[in-house]
Amino acid sequence: MTEVIMELELDLADAVHVSLDHFWSRVVGAGRANEGLRAHWQSQLTQAHRLGGFDYVRFHGLFHGDMFVYREIDGEVMPSFHYVDLLFDAILAAGMRPFVEFGFSPAELARETGTVFWWGANGAPPTDNEKWAALVRATVEHWVARYGIDEVRAWYFEVWNEPNLGPFFRGTRSEYFELYRVTVRAVKAVDPALRVGGPATSNFVPDARFDGEVEDVAQHEAVLTAPDLDALDWQPVWLEEFLRFCADNRLPVDFVSCHPYPTDWALDGHGNGRKLTRGVEATPTDLRRVREIVDAGPYPRAEIHLTEWSSSSSSRDFTHDYPQAAAFVVRTVLASIGLVDSLAYWTFTDVFEEEGAGRDPFHGGFGMLNQDGIPKPTMHAYRMLNALGDHLVHREEGLVVTRRGNDVTALAVHYPEEVTLSVPASFGTRDVADRTLATGQPKRLSLRIAGLMASECYTLEVVDDRNGWAMTEWTGQGRNGNPSRADIDAIRTSAEHGAITRHTVSEDGVLEVDAPLRPWAIALLSRAR
Repeated sequence: MTEVIMELELDLADAVHVSLDHFWSRVVGAGRANEGLRAHWQSQLTQAHRLGGFDYVRFHGLFHGDMFVYREIDGEVMPSFHYVDLLFDAILAAGMRPFVEFGFSPAELARETGTVFWWGANGAPPTDNEKWAALVRATVEHWVARYGIDEVRAWYFEVWNEPNLGPFFRGTRSEYFELYRVTVRAVKAVDPALRVGGPATSNFVPDARFDGEVEDVAQHEAVLTAPDLDALDWQPVWLEEFLRFCADNRLPVDFVSCHPYPTDWALDGHGNGRKLTRGVEATPTDLRRVREIVDAGPYPRAEIHLTEWSSSSSSRDFTHDYPQAAAFVVRTVLASIGLVDSLAYWTFTDVFEEEGAGRDPFHGGFGMLNQDGIPKPTMHAYRMLNALGDHLVHREEGLVVTRRGNDVTALAVHYPEEVTLSVPASFGTRDVADRTLATGQPKRLSLRIAGLMASECYTLEVVDDRNGWAMTEWTGQGRNGNPSRADIDAIRTSAEHGAITRHTVSEDGVLEVDAPLRPWAIALLSRAR
């Protein structure tokens, strides 16, 4: 079969340079606060920051019982911050900052306890909003005293996580809006310059399930029976209502947040579910819609932070471990340039216990690093994105060329045309992931870039199903669930980088690259170091 060519001829002397914001690396997710007290988690955060360039990390469980924050003495809120201090000190030492999520309720204040996750998060409104406000204010005052107001002003403060979903918030929409009112006033009472936002909702929906105070599962029928999901009108949950409430009540909104997973885990009226995957353009389409809402709303200067995002919202989706997950990241990020202030990948590590610890080294966890800190293809995706320059020189579907000073960088992705969906999830077995990986035909990447320095050396690194993928070595070892230290070292070595070739600029300043790209490959062209 004739190969399709991804071809570009570019003369840098004629190119228009446009500023490029690395929105994809501003925020990255993690599981819960207590996991961040572990040495493995902390070393992997440093690793993710070094490779991916991430600025902020967001996580659940700040006020959970295992952080031992909440205390009352004679009815007065008197928190303890020892564990929180250890965690936040480690985050700052890693070169990052916290993207604070206020949640969930401490057990002493929760209307219900143990509503979600293996670790028993208390996804319920506080029974006493005055005590909640006192807790929030004392926490922020402590951070200002410990780290200084200039540092804390650089942080973000998000109110709750996914309050539209019952397990995360055993309350109503109105109760969440009131919780936002109480929380934003508590934070701003410490310093009006601190940045607060919400509603942190999930997911985008095309029906009326969240139009009322609580979710109406019967409304899912529109999705379950739709012949074409992408013909439906997908909208962010509660965003317009939240902005209207805040404007009516003169509440500040420094940023808006929501979670644009390109999937919908829809239920019928009997609780039977279908895991639906939307089209490959779902995320950039959703981001454009959020941008339109914010631009036309009462807070047009609010930043937009999508504080969770991945190819699916399951920590047992084998696709997360595969090259197609990395190709999905790169394709989506390149298609979303200029739309939002951050798109936070969920998560940087498989040290993550919403469903308990993973059984195998590669169990479909969210992380771009597995439990041993071995990079998955998604880590390579973010490493390559991080290598891009601060000015965009050329952009087309699946390919960008950037510049930082005299350094030129190109990033390409082969997302097969045969796959029109965001990469399908793979549950229970790896069958779907394996079939998806086998889909598509090879391409050739053909680049001719003029205007470079003569005789300079460039490298092309390709990550695909044969290069830079840890599961190849692990599979060769028999997919042992408890590998030896030597086995782990061998897997790590096999996964450190992709296949690398060297290319030299000609005497007349032209660089020519011609290389095969297997389906789902990502490829980075950069100046050799």
